Amino acid sequence: MLPSLTIIDDFLTDPWAARRAALALDYAAPGSGGNYPGRDSTTALPMDGINAAVSRHVGTKLVGAPGTEHGHCRLTRKSDKGRSGVHVDPAFYSGILYLSRPEDCARPGAGGTDFFRHKRTGLERVPQNGAELAATGYDNLDDLVADVVNKDTTQPAKWERVMRVPMRFNRLVLFSPWQFHNAAPGFGTDDDSARLVMLLFFGRAES
Repeated sequence: MLPSLTIIDDFLTDPWAARRAALALDYAAPGSGGNYPGRDSTTALPMDGINAAVSRHVGTKLVGAPGTEHGHCRLTRKSDKGRSGVHVDPAFYSGILYLSRPEDCARPGAGGTDFFRHKRTGLERVPQNGAELAATGYDNLDDLVADVVNKDTTQPAKWERVMRVPMRFNRLVLFSPWQFHNAAPGFGTDDDSARLVMLLFFGRAES
């Protein structure tokens, strides 16, 4: 089983080059984002070896999950709003690489990644097996996700934050995608000062 949370500081050997490349990508027009606040790049950030590097670290061969924005970057300014909040990811494993400048990461309230407990059910993640699911009282995972995650995603009073992983330049956060999580608020007033991350959604490689 992969660790539920791993933090790797100083992940890239040349993070400033990665940041420059990320800022040079084309991004969706303002206001055209999906459920999330901010704008995603229209293409992935070319970064050879990241799948292999993460695979070596966790001891499981991983690939980019099909149908996801694996490798794309996201810019989120303080003023950006989204249509959803707490969520889970459609992947085998997830990651966030922080590429905001060190001075922006150090500002009070700079947005890292938040993890939550659902108050009504006491759950911190989607059950991982049949026994855990049966203990929740739900008949199947789809019903649980619909009634817990989808129903309460934008209602902060329904959730208790249990942890925030602080933002740090060149920090990679790897975690189980079935944990209830959300990006902490964005910051900055332009692309250079905004919250900048690389999104990673991994699938398990076929043996």
